[in-house]
Amino acid sequence: MRDFTAVIERDSTTNMYVGYVPGFPGAHSQGATLDELSKNLEEVIQTLLEDGESQLKGEFIGTQRILVAS
Repeated sequence: MRDFTAVIERDSTTNMYVGYVPGFPGAHSQGATLDELSKNLEEVIQTLLEDGESQLKGEFIGTQRILVAS
């Protein structure tokens, strides 16, 4: 069992959830709900791993808020 962190955003035009695994080329998907997105990402990751042991090209560290005066 492996653990991956996904970054999730919502597209304001389509209202679809879009997610990707930082540093894992090809590990991205979308879904109408968070549950659908999670399932789709799991399937994508499983497919990528079945095609060979993919190497992460980066490591997710976290998020950071940046305040900018407007």
